[in-house]
Amino acid sequence: MTLGQWLPLWLRSYKLGTIKGTSYHQLEILCQHIPENLKETELSDILPMDLQVFFNEFARASSKSYMDKMRVLIHSLFCDALDNGLCSRDPSKRLRIPHVSEHPREAFTMEEVSRIIGFAWGYPNVKIGTAILTLLLTGLRRGELLGLKWTDVDFDRRVVKVQRAISRQNGKVVEAPLKTKNAYRTLPLSADAIDVLMQQRRKTGNSEWVFPSPTGGPMSPDSVLHMLHRVLKRAGLPKVRFHDLRHTFATLALQNGVDIKTVSGMLGHFSAGFTLDTYAHVTTDAQLKAAQTMGNILSRA
Repeated sequence: MTLGQWLPLWLRSYKLGTIKGTSYHQLEILCQHIPENLKETELSDILPMDLQVFFNEFARASSKSYMDKMRVLIHSLFCDALDNGLCSRDPSKRLRIPHVSEHPREAFTMEEVSRIIGFAWGYPNVKIGTAILTLLLTGLRRGELLGLKWTDVDFDRRVVKVQRAISRQNGKVVEAPLKTKNAYRTLPLSADAIDVLMQQRRKTGNSEWVFPSPTGGPMSPDSVLHMLHRVLKRAGLPKVRFHDLRHTFATLALQNGVDIKTVSGMLGHFSAGFTLDTYAHVTTDAQLKAAQTMGNILSRA
């Protein structure tokens, strides 16, 4: 059996139904990065050197987290192949994982944010402007943003409840549970966010979704990403992930004095320590400014 034949069989037998649908979809995407020459090779003929060459190449265009996921995937599929007698040894057992520095988070400047909002509001599909501004005001994940229903928005109390996400699974746009228990949260809404959502409420008619598709159901994550890329192109800005708007929210909040615990809670992270590690480059700048401020105070004293 070749690796290409074993991959879909392994996914269906060992992963489908045992992990969340979003995680399964991520594994399918990850498998697409395995080169064809490896997929065409029989499992018993794959050498440790073959995998090492692949990992060395993969490291050049990968983040540390993505590399870790690929390592776990390769090791798991060979362990299960070994258990099923499809190979006599595990070639991934002694892989030397290349060192990969975590890519810095992309965040837009205030001037770039202004350009994005300006071009988004002028875009023919007005929903993308509302979606971008809502995300920048709340820090929601893309799936969480698209998963909002009007029953989640309380205009009187000025809060929004994050209770579900929208994802694409097996080619279908579906509702999915959130990633962790911390992701289920209630966020306060600023006056600007209230204004934006009220405008959106008048545009959506009878749809239960805050950001509905033309058919009335939830918008596809792919569709909203394509719209964002078109807006960025018109604004003369580089193509980025939708997730980088969330990083912009967090970065701007930290740069303007919001404490790390508050930002962590708004982002739905499982701990403030994780947020601190993720945005260490921002907090380091803040610490430097604090040190300089204290130095100025004490020098005057």
